[in-house]
Amino acid sequence: MNIALIIAGGSGARMHQDIPKQFINVNDKPIIIYTLEAFQRHPNIDAIEVVCIDGWHDILRAYCKQFNITKLDNIVSGGKNGQDSIRNGVMDIASRHNKDDIVLIHDAIRPMVSEEIISDCIRVCTLYGNAIAVIPCAEAMLVTSNGESAVEQENRDHLKRTQTPQAMKLGDLVKLHQEALKKGITSSVATCTLLIEMGRKVYLSSGSEKNIKLTTPEDIDIFKALLKSNRAEWMK
Repeated sequence: MNIALIIAGGSGARMHQDIPKQFINVNDKPIIIYTLEAFQRHPNIDAIEVVCIDGWHDILRAYCKQFNITKLDNIVSGGKNGQDSIRNGVMDIASRHNKDDIVLIHDAIRPMVSEEIISDCIRVCTLYGNAIAVIPCAEAMLVTSNGESAVEQENRDHLKRTQTPQAMKLGDLVKLHQEALKKGITSSVATCTLLIEMGRKVYLSSGSEKNIKLTTPEDIDIFKALLKSNRAEWMK
């Protein structure tokens, strides 16, 4: 099985809204529902788990019923940080699913994830045991120690910008999080960084410039423009 683990545990202070950013409505639909629909549509995704901010579980269930998210398996609460939230979801999935199942961890606020990105993440994880969606680094990259000046550059050909989904087999994910806790690693920001901190090799799958993370009001404007440009595909 392939299981999507959607991380929606944050409050989104940078959006300057009274509700969590993943529940902001765009064209009469919450952002998180666009994300869930992408995994609902994908033929190789069998189940969806959501790590959701407390107080919004019932609202999310109602939205899932309204928008026919039939693959929803369960909703659990987030933790005090990203690593905590992912672990909560992973351990809940492990209570019901097989250790060889693939779990695709994805930000709720990346609603433009495509079928191709999801498929390639599954493909690479099946081959190598993990997969991290990435895109090339197109800009010149400067190294600074003070945030005000730079005297070094980094070869951009050696750099990748990470996105989600980030996938691993369920049994490996459980072991990774258990071992991280034993080593005192408790605030890694993503699965890819946790793997690196634990000395593991990560394998790269294809992301997209359109697979943006909505963190500011300006990102919402970009999302609306992308929806309009993809209306034939996304507004079915």
